[in-house]
Amino acid sequence: MSSTLADEPVESSTDDDDPLTPDQYESLLETLGDAWQVVEEHHLEATYEFPDFETALEFTNEVGELAEAEWHHPDIHLSWGEVGVEMWTHDIGGLHRSDFVMAARMDRIYDDYDEES
Repeated sequence: MSSTLADEPVESSTDDDDPLTPDQYESLLETLGDAWQVVEEHHLEATYEFPDFETALEFTNEVGELAEAEWHHPDIHLSWGEVGVEMWTHDIGGLHRSDFVMAARMDRIYDDYDEES
């Protein structure tokens, strides 16, 4: 799916970075799983489904560990059998390549859960 993107480093934005434009992020979006969409040309959003609350919580914890390790934190919404994620780079007020790298890594984590069911 998005293994090449998921293997890239998560690079911090700089003062010179502008948010990605649709022309710049469209090919990145196409490499992600079907769960992801760009909302208002501002952030990535996805919803992952799980068979129960416990599994959704385990996934949430893994995404949290990833976020801490990379110091790039999504907004996470946990409910029974579902985890919603919103991702963007706050410093630039929009999307950066690293948001897509993080999304690809979340897809990779989810793929491990999907294979277990």
